Amino acid sequence: MLVVILAALVLFARTVNWTVAWRAIRATSPGLLAAAAIVNLLSIALKGVRWWIFLRPVGVPSLWLAMRATFAGAALNNILVANSGEAARVIFVARATHVSSEKVLATVALERLFEIVGYVVLLTLAVSFLALPPNLDDFRPVSMIALVAIVALLLYLIRHPEDAELPAVAGEGLLHRVKHYGRGFLRTLTAISTPGRFGAALALSVFVWALQVATYHLTARAAHFEISVVGTIAALLAVNLGFLVRATPGNVGVFQMMYAVTATGFGLDKDAATGVALLIQIQQVVPVMVLGLLAAPKMLFERRRDTMRRDNVLPGEPAPPKITEVEG
Repeated sequence: MLVVILAALVLFARTVNWTVAWRAIRATSPGLLAAAAIVNLLSIALKGVRWWIFLRPVGVPSLWLAMRATFAGAALNNILVANSGEAARVIFVARATHVSSEKVLATVALERLFEIVGYVVLLTLAVSFLALPPNLDDFRPVSMIALVAIVALLLYLIRHPEDAELPAVAGEGLLHRVKHYGRGFLRTLTAISTPGRFGAALALSVFVWALQVATYHLTARAAHFEISVVGTIAALLAVNLGFLVRATPGNVGVFQMMYAVTATGFGLDKDAATGVALLIQIQQVVPVMVLGLLAAPKMLFERRRDTMRRDNVLPGEPAPPKITEVEG
């Protein structure tokens, strides 16, 4: 699959008139581009708030920490493949708070689930009510099935199923440790799944995707690219079809190809669309990397104060003993 994607990118790059693409970039309005970057940063901040909703019940009450980890993870996603920044988020918060990594991983899993929920809701609404190119319009049955499946999963988690646990394994081997980790992950996942948290996360997810539409559209307007709001929504949906697995660092290349192909479906110039797609990634990547990489080094070595350790308790769990560190 990776070879096919890379081959498609090479073929696409050879058909682009890069002079026209560069002309679109040079004609950009700095003010509108800055506004698009600010809107994008706001959308990432709301992702941090969404994650914080799930972090609080596992003993991570700091919204500031959730924000820093979110920006650090987003920055790493821009330079690594396969969304590796999500694993980094788990490490950052676990090290900073001494909350067990399986608990933090469960919160990241729920936060990412609601990223998908927001996308599926936007896709379902778009294919149901907007005139989209055939390559997206064909996703109508898929979006409906995905929406039903997600609703079923969320209802299942809210019910706190008693069987959502792995059987215990005796011994001290690798299998025992994996099962122990998995049991902690599932126990946390069901314990923090409540209607109130899910409702707040869903509202934030819809707002996050709306801000992404605004980011894309403001960038296009900054480059004097006359794409409609419907076209912007279609382009956003197209470039994020593969957001679960990134084939290239920051999805560079794939992003431009999908945006340009979608824009041509609305009768727009492919070369100018490629330039706009480059602009979108620049205004999304550069500010996030600056903020995220400034946060990451400090988070790697940050320790939580002893008084926070008493908060690392899920409902029904015994409180851990207070641990006092002795500085040598």
